Amino acid sequence: AAITDPKEFGGLLRAIDGFEGEPTTLYGLKLMALLFPRPGELRHAEWSEVDLKKNVWTIPAAKTKMRREHRIFLAPQVIAVLEDLRAVTGHKKLLLPGLTSSEKPISENTLNAALRRLGFAQDEMTSHGFRATASTLLNESGLWSVDAIERQLAHIDMNSVRRAYARGLHWDERVRMMIWWANYLDELRAISSR
Repeated sequence: AAITDPKEFGGLLRAIDGFEGEPTTLYGLKLMALLFPRPGELRHAEWSEVDLKKNVWTIPAAKTKMRREHRIFLAPQVIAVLEDLRAVTGHKKLLLPGLTSSEKPISENTLNAALRRLGFAQDEMTSHGFRATASTLLNESGLWSVDAIERQLAHIDMNSVRRAYARGLHWDERVRMMIWWANYLDELRAISSR
């Protein structure tokens, strides 16, 4: 389930900003909205994978669904969230450690439970739904190539011939897209407050 209406998504972003639970859950939700990784990739993210100077999170191949290293550009808004999160968990291995053990990540149910607490039903929005939201809104913007969006989602082309020849990462376009996306979320957040 995913919210794909821009104004409704702005309302979700405002609700997340008002979340009063665990800080790691709050930052997890913010990062899901800004970066739209697979939830398991974010849950298992380590500080050693994040380069705040180069603005890149590199997810090792062993942690990705497709078993390929995946890089995500970190827009200024993401860096701000990560700086806040670093004050809470920066001395630990994981970005989002669990409450019972800092060696284990937050539960796979944590972010979905937080969405329920914020008033978003299971058939309305899930943590994995941030990916569908981003895909829908980025495609509907008409500003970005389908290839760049699909690469950002770490999808692999199902057409084996195309996959064999189209190996570009579309990195420069993805950097511009992720900056635009973070700014767009700021706009949606502001629209929903009117």
